[in-house]
Amino acid sequence: MAKTVEEIRAVNAQGKYQPNWESLSRMPVPAWFKQAKFGIFTHWGLYTVPEYSNEWYSRNMYIKGMPAYEHHIKTYGPQKDFGYKDFIPLFTAKKFDPQAWVALFKRAGAKYYFPVAEHHDGFQMYKSDLSHWNAAEMGPKRDLLGELRQAALGVGLHFCTSNHRAEHWWFMGHGKQFDSDVKEPLQKGDFYWPAMPEPDNQDLYSTPYPTKEYLEDWLQRVCELIDNYRPEMLYFDWWIQHEAFKPYVKEMTAYYYNRAAEWGTPVGICYKYDALAWGDGIPDVERGGFEQQKPFYWQTDTAIANNSWCYTDSLDYKGTNELLISLLDAVSKNGNLLLNVGPRADGSIAPKDRQILEEIGDWLAVNGEGIYGSTCWKLFGEGPTNIKEGMFQDLSGMHYGPKDIRYTANNGSVYAYLLSPAGASEATLTAFREFDEHDQPAFHAPIKRVEQLGVGPVSWYIDKAGLKVELQPNADNRPIGLKIMVE
Repeated sequence: MAKTVEEIRAVNAQGKYQPNWESLSRMPVPAWFKQAKFGIFTHWGLYTVPEYSNEWYSRNMYIKGMPAYEHHIKTYGPQKDFGYKDFIPLFTAKKFDPQAWVALFKRAGAKYYFPVAEHHDGFQMYKSDLSHWNAAEMGPKRDLLGELRQAALGVGLHFCTSNHRAEHWWFMGHGKQFDSDVKEPLQKGDFYWPAMPEPDNQDLYSTPYPTKEYLEDWLQRVCELIDNYRPEMLYFDWWIQHEAFKPYVKEMTAYYYNRAAEWGTPVGICYKYDALAWGDGIPDVERGGFEQQKPFYWQTDTAIANNSWCYTDSLDYKGTNELLISLLDAVSKNGNLLLNVGPRADGSIAPKDRQILEEIGDWLAVNGEGIYGSTCWKLFGEGPTNIKEGMFQDLSGMHYGPKDIRYTANNGSVYAYLLSPAGASEATLTAFREFDEHDQPAFHAPIKRVEQLGVGPVSWYIDKAGLKVELQPNADNRPIGLKIMVE
């Protein structure tokens, strides 16, 4: 285990991967990740204690005029008397059962699991030698990440983790603007340190520029996670794209890839925007996706609710069908879905979250053969409705209908998923229409059989409009999967 920056650099000096983009681009996307398709993300930490607004409570409670600022004073008192750190004793996780969590995630059909190890608030959910502000020493006094890792591996889930420490450079800075418990002098090791003024957080060159001391601390924290928990994949939020992080991101990536080579474990890094050079990791699209198939592998992450990544008392939940459509849309375009759930502060998972996860699992148990291990087909799909490309383009508000179809391919068959069948008794797949040399369809080969997943063989025929398939309508307007088998 490397505990110092010098030791980290010594590992890299002797390793296969060097801290430059050319060397790091030689790490392939793990085969298990391409096979898995569906993972679960959890945002859980001190910010869940107030159950208010969202996971940025620790920032917003120190900004005058923000609803969280007023809520905090009304509920807990002035910030100088009850600050964010005072949530730590209230974060007891008394109902936390890691085996129950991962059993639910496996029941939902997930193949990998991404708990957040440290969010922007700076409280580590794991045992650390670098800071005493962690769950093993304070609050629940348990190595929460370690327990989740053991439980996940115990049921066959790939264990991954997420680090959002980069944004802590400025996340608590507003607390210095009035009489609060965020006070100077702040030194390395303090919970709120460094609490710098918040920049335009999309400015790649913003000042005040992160210091060497802070950047080295970030590097050490991530490498500690790598060594102690051996995640099969890492995820970072957007601010590591800042210019100051670039050399440290390269060092961290090389260290991770070199350690993974020692373990004999295929790993990867999910990143947003262009925080890593192209080909050095896996692009992640937050709450969004792409309009067309992509030649590169990617992931979308979204939450079970529209308005928060953590549990609150006012969640605007998405419907199960919307989440299934998100999964199908991503897989048809060469991507994965990472779905976030927010456990409550006591460690329990709310009934609505549980219900949605179980409904997803029920659907995947019937329809998963065209998902797991699949590849994209010639066409991602057909129909009038499609997501707009980019981040923050969630499906909420979009109206899919019986003509909206997504395709995958697996084990020699083509799978067609009707996203919103709306009780239709017949489907028309225009990609399989009769061959015409002046209007050639995407598919032109003898078809052996067509099956509706969960039902069995169904009647079908082909005409100039397309492949006409007789359907058995399902409950709740769930997407219908069709398996098209060729001779």
